Amino acid sequence: MLKLKINLLLVLLLSISVAKAQTSTYKFKRDITGVNSVWHSIQLPDQLYKNANADFEDLRIFGANGKDTVEIPYLLKQRADKINTQEVAFKQINQSSNPNGYYYTFQSDAASTINQINLSFKQENFDWLVTLEGSNDNKSWFLILKDYRILSIKNSNTDYQFTKLSFPESKYQYFRMALKSPVQPELVEAKISKTDTIKGTYQDIKYKAYHLFNDAAAKESIVTVDLNDPVPISNLKLHVQSDFDFYRPFKIEYATDSFNTEKGVQFNYAQLYEGTLSSLEKLTFNFPNTIASRLKITIQNNDNKPLRLSGVELKGSVYELIARFDNPKYTYSLYYGNEKAVTPIYEIEKFESKIPADLTSVTIGPEQRNPAYSIIPNKPLFENKAWLWVLMAAIIALLGWFSFKMLRNK
Repeated sequence: MLKLKINLLLVLLLSISVAKAQTSTYKFKRDITGVNSVWHSIQLPDQLYKNANADFEDLRIFGANGKDTVEIPYLLKQRADKINTQEVAFKQINQSSNPNGYYYTFQSDAASTINQINLSFKQENFDWLVTLEGSNDNKSWFLILKDYRILSIKNSNTDYQFTKLSFPESKYQYFRMALKSPVQPELVEAKISKTDTIKGTYQDIKYKAYHLFNDAAAKESIVTVDLNDPVPISNLKLHVQSDFDFYRPFKIEYATDSFNTEKGVQFNYAQLYEGTLSSLEKLTFNFPNTIASRLKITIQNNDNKPLRLSGVELKGSVYELIARFDNPKYTYSLYYGNEKAVTPIYEIEKFESKIPADLTSVTIGPEQRNPAYSIIPNKPLFENKAWLWVLMAAIIALLGWFSFKMLRNK
């Protein structure tokens, strides 16, 4: 009997310690209000990224009701564009030429809707104009593209190709492509497809500083962009004013950390994107959503005049949590700021198809210091002297009570 009561006391003390430890390792919290159903969405505020782990491993939602504390399962979602490309079967039925150019005709079994043709040629250096037409009877032709420029340059400084035809959705059984070229194009492949884009949810990102430096010695232009706080970035548009065509290798990097030197604060960078700035294409670039507070854009000018740059536009894909609140009567908070946290594993990710499509958003409050957080690491129960004294006092009291009871029974 005595041993059983002591074990029950130990279990009680341990349960109290575990309940407190659920939230005590997180530095920050934000109150959640507006919970009135089982499923809700929570958009993460920009100010959260500064103190949360970059990979979001430390995000936790806890609900409290008196002494009861429960952990709320959630899914982390990124509302980025979803691109679906479906290749459409066409066969080449004709190839011909006349003084106006070289012609290629493609046929499908039935009228098909397309909006993109990716071309591949044996030649490595060319600059041609393309006209694209569509027909349903191979007799009457309707213009889709006219004098659309395609380009390929390969030398010691550049390896660049722009051979993708993009146009509004067009539905025909026949497509005819005319190339204006001084030589016979050697067409290797033409992939005809329809690309659909489901637009994601993005937010514009403001920056506090923009600086351009043209390094004549290195033959490059360097742009640095400083943001107010670390935020998710996944899209960059570069504003270029130019009266001439250009194609320049360039890369986008973000600062991973900084360090002090005799020359001031320096940064370490990791690459986000590498490609070519070209007057033939839109100067908008997408890359994986990345938490960043500083960007560096490096443009290789080689022996060319530097481009006139006037600024950038930044966008970031929105992150949100989809959470299951089993009891609206609880008080809920979002916790974060734990460097040692690992990504939680919730079973709801296996049943995502059963989550309602239309979810109402809850309100997430301002950031506050978690009052339960302690910078002192939690020690095992029996390494803590205070706990040992409490346990010893409880055990002595129990032993004394049972001894007194046994003496009285005698």
